This record gives sequence, C-alpha cells and structure tokens, in this order.
Amino acid sequence: QITTVSGNEFLLQSDIDFLILDWFHAIKNAIDRLPKERSCTSRNLEFKLRRSSSIELLNSLDTESKEPKPEHRKSLIFRLNYSASDTNDRNRVKSRLKKFISRRPSLKTLQEKGLIKDQIFGSHLHMVCEHEKSTVPQFVRLCIKAVERRGLDVDGIYRVSGNLATIQKLRFVVNQEEKLNLDDSQWEDIHVVTGALKMFFRELPEPLFPYCFFEQFVEAIKIQDNATRIKSIRSLVKKLPRPNYDTMKILFEHLKKIAAKESVNLMSTQSLGIVFGPTLLRPEKETGNMAVHMLYQNQIVELMLSEYSKIFGSEED
Repeated sequence: QITTVSGNEFLLQSDIDFLILDWFHAIKNAIDRLPKERSCTSRNLEFKLRRSSSIELLNSLDTESKEPKPEHRKSLIFRLNYSASDTNDRNRVKSRLKKFISRRPSLKTLQEKGLIKDQIFGSHLHMVCEHEKSTVPQFVRLCIKAVERRGLDVDGIYRVSGNLATIQKLRFVVNQEEKLNLDDSQWEDIHVVTGALKMFFRELPEPLFPYCFFEQFVEAIKIQDNATRIKSIRSLVKKLPRPNYDTMKILFEHLKKIAAKESVNLMSTQSLGIVFGPTLLRPEKETGNMAVHMLYQNQIVELMLSEYSKIFGSEED
C-alpha cells in the first residue's frame, strides 16, 4: 500500500515473491531519480513479509506535487515490508491441515456408521452384490427392465450417447438414494439409462470379465474350429465367480433381445460387440497391440451373443 502526502492510496498485491521485488526495485529507482531536494534524507528499508504476500509501501512521498510540503521535505520515508514470517505462517497452516486430514474418519468408518451410503458406481461387483444380498446388482436389473420396456425399438440403442450431465445426475442419485424410479420423467431419454448402465460396467475396478481370465478368453476366441471355440468359451464362463456369471448371463440375455430387433433398432450382434467389448473385458495392463486386443474383445462378445444358448445353457442343451 502506497500512501502519498496528498492522501492518495495505492495497493499492490501479489502471491509471487519475485514480482513483489520487481515492484520494489521499480519504485525505489523512481525515487532515486528524483531531484536531490526531493529525495529522502533518510530512507529506511524494513523487511517484513505480510500474510497476504503483498508489498506494503508506506510512503510520505507526494509524486503529484512539484515540491514536497515543508514538513515532509527532510523526512521522506520509503519502507518495504517484506520478510520470511509469511513462510512460517504458511508452514503452520499446512501443518494444521495435515493434522486435520489425518484425524478425519476413513470412508469405511463413515459407511459403517451409516453416515455415507455404500457406493454402487466404482465399487467391486462382488461388494455391491454382497451389500444387496444378491448375485446381480439391482441397478443392472432396473436398467435392463427399463430398456426392454421402452428401448428395444429405438434406433441405435446402446450406440447413441445420452446427455452426459443427466447420466452423471443419475449416477449421483444411484449412489445416494435407496430407491430409484427409472420411469421418472427426468430419465425419459432411454439413452440416459443405457449410458448409465455402460458407465456402471466401465467404472468397475475389475471388469465383468475378471483380469485373470482375459488372456484365456483371447486364446479361446483364436481357436479355428467353431465347435471347439464355443466349448472353450463356455468352459471359461462356467468358471467365473457367481456374481460375474449371473450378471453376465442376464446382461447377454438382454443384449440378445436387442439384437433380435436389429431390423428396427439397427443394432446387430457385431454392433453390440463393438460397443460392449472394451467395456466388459480388458487386460489389467495394456502390453500388446491395443487394436488387436479390441478386435478380440469385440469378437468374444459377438460370439457369446450369437451362441448364447450354447454358452449359457445347461449341459443337456
């Protein structure tokens, strides 16, 4: 803050130390260039850092008048307040914040006390199922029912993207509220429902096809003989954890219904494979050719849809 003898006040403020010093040197040089009769007979430089990291220039200098007032002629004082005390203040604030954060209860503790509801999006599949005492997440069932009621005939179902802001809103509601009504008018766009369902599977910490099965499924889809390929895929599917198997079965049964309406919705098994391949299975670490992996991912989903009854049917089928 610069205060002149005429009463004018100016505030220069910055969080950047070198900029503050630049200001100081520029003002000091301007004062030094004044005629000797106007320059300071005493010039005190005091270094004291203010909390705002701002420069405070308390000055009796009147740069507007041609001559300084007599009472200020020999007592013109220019002071810069700048020191390391602000660094200490900041360190104290950081220390207090660290202590506060370290004392905060963990997410698990808050969930156990019922203060925070268990998340649906972003949680492991088996954890969601355990919480709901089911083998298929309720949200997945609700989305599938809504799509089969309102979306089987919709052009580009699952391919067309819904409004992302509305999808995120639905995601928030699912994570925070116990009951969900997908027939509510705010979810009338079926693409919002399908977008949220795809987001649920994308955000699983481990995909619906567990990481440890990825290479095995890729090797199975490479088999040339179709009957042997189907048998191998079926064998792998049967080995999946119960929540993964049951969720996969109900999802693929639903997607098979979508493909059955291809003449109306223009979504073939190949189209659905392209949409869901990378969403449902992926390697834990991408080490090979991503384009090749994506091709196999799509082919696996496409085959499982085309041969649904053979892969998910009973041994007698």
